[in-house]
Amino acid sequence: MPRKDITRDSAEEVVKRLLKIEAEQRQRKEKNKLADYNTGEKVHLKQLAFHKSEARNRWVFGGNRSGKTECGAVEAVWMCRGCHPYRKNRKNVSGWAVSVSREVQRDVAQAKVLRYLNPDWIERVTMAEGSKDFPEGGVIDTVYIKNVFGGISKLGFKSAAQGRECFQGASLDFVWFDEEPPKEIYDECRMRVLDKSGDIFGTMTPLKGLTWVYDEIYLNSASDPEIWTEQMEWADNPFLMKEETDRLSATLSEEELESRRFGRFRAECGLVYPEFDPSVHVIEPFDVPPEWQSAISIDPGLKNPLSCHFYCCDYDGTVYVVGEHYEAGLDVKAHSEKIFRVADRLGWRRRADGKLEALIDPAANQRTLAAAKSVSELFFENGIAVNTSVNKDLFSGISRVRRLFAERPPAIYVFSDCPMMIKELKGYWWGNGDTPVKRNDHAMDELRYFIMSRPENKPRGKKLSKTALYKERLLRLRRATKH
Repeated sequence: MPRKDITRDSAEEVVKRLLKIEAEQRQRKEKNKLADYNTGEKVHLKQLAFHKSEARNRWVFGGNRSGKTECGAVEAVWMCRGCHPYRKNRKNVSGWAVSVSREVQRDVAQAKVLRYLNPDWIERVTMAEGSKDFPEGGVIDTVYIKNVFGGISKLGFKSAAQGRECFQGASLDFVWFDEEPPKEIYDECRMRVLDKSGDIFGTMTPLKGLTWVYDEIYLNSASDPEIWTEQMEWADNPFLMKEETDRLSATLSEEELESRRFGRFRAECGLVYPEFDPSVHVIEPFDVPPEWQSAISIDPGLKNPLSCHFYCCDYDGTVYVVGEHYEAGLDVKAHSEKIFRVADRLGWRRRADGKLEALIDPAANQRTLAAAKSVSELFFENGIAVNTSVNKDLFSGISRVRRLFAERPPAIYVFSDCPMMIKELKGYWWGNGDTPVKRNDHAMDELRYFIMSRPENKPRGKKLSKTALYKERLLRLRRATKH
C-alpha cells in the first residue's frame, strides 16, 4: 500500500498534539511530587534505606539540608495514602507529625507534607490557625487524606510546646517526630502506637548535646532490636551542589560542622573516635579464613562488664572484630564457658593442650585479700591462658586506633554481631581532663590492647593487593544489599 503523504497542515496538527501530550505529562509530574521521589537519575540512597527498614522505631540523625525531613514527610504520606512501596499497606490510617512548635510545624513538617500531597488526595482540612482555603499559610490541626483502598486516613499535626496532656488518649498507626521531642512526649507517643503495633520514626539534627535521644536511641542502651538509626550528611544528598556545601563549610566552626553538616552528637570535649562511621566500618559477618585469626583480647570485670573480642587480620593488615562476649555479673568460670562458645562458633584455634590464648589487662595478675587466686590464674584453670604483657599507653593506643579508622579503604571493620563494641565506639567521649570519660569503655580498653600488641601498618601504596580488591568488592556488595 503506497505511503500517504502528510500535508503541511496535518504535520502541524501532529506536532500540536505531541506538544499538548508533553505539556500534560509535565503538569502531571509537577502535580504528583510523590511519584517523582527518588525515581530520577539522582537517588538518595540513605533515604531509601530508611524507607526499606522494617524496624518499628527508626531515626535519621542528619545535618541541615541532608534530606532527613524529606524522609519523614514522604513516609507519613505513603502510610496515609496506603501506597508504601516497602511495607504492608492499610486503609483508615491514623498518625501524628510532631514538631517542636506551631511555627516550626508550619514552615517545615507541614510544608513538606503538603508538597507531597496532591490536592486531589485531600478530603478536607481542619485548621488550628488560618483558613482551610489556604492551609499553607496557616497552622493545620488535621488533614484527612484519601486512601487508595477507599478509606480516609488522618494525619494530625502536634507541637511539643502543647505539653504532654495533649498527647494522651489517641490510638495511632504511627508518630513522626520532626526534630527531638521531650522525653515525656516521646514516652506518651509510644503508648499511642502500642495497641496497633504501630511505628515511631524521627528525623532530627542533634543540636542539644547528649540528651536522652543519644542514650536511648543512638546508643540503644536497652539493646532494643526494633531501634534502627541512620546518619546523613551533606555528601549523602545528591541534590546539593558541592560548591555551595564547601562554601558553607568554610564559614562554620569544627563543632558546628559536627552537628549541622554530619548530623553527629557531640559533647563539650568531643568524641575520642570521630572517624568511626557505622555506615562504613560496620559490616555483615562473613566466613573468615582460619589463617586470619590473630588474637583474643579481654578487659576483665566481674561486677562490671567483662569485655572480650576476637580479632582477625588479613594479608594487608586490615583488622576485623569478628566475635564478642560482653556481660556483667558472672564469675570467671561462667565467662570462660561463654568465651569458648564464641570460639567454637568461629572455629578459633587452640593450643596443643586445648587452651585458648588471650591478651588481658595486667591488673588481672593482682590478688586481693578476699581472693586466694588472681583473675589470670582463674582464667588459666578454666582453659584460657592469658598474656598480661600488654601496652597500656592510652594516648599512643588511641592515636593508632584513630589512624586505622581514618584510612581509606578502612583498615579496621567491626562485624555487626558485635553490638557492644559498636555502642562503645559511638559513645566514647573525651572528659574535661583531656582523658576519656571512664564510662562504658571496657571494649575500648581491650581494643587498644590488641592494636598495640601488633606492628603498625605500613603506609599503603596506590596499587591494591588481591585481598584489598576483594574487600572493596565485598563492601560494594554490602552497600548494594543494604540500599
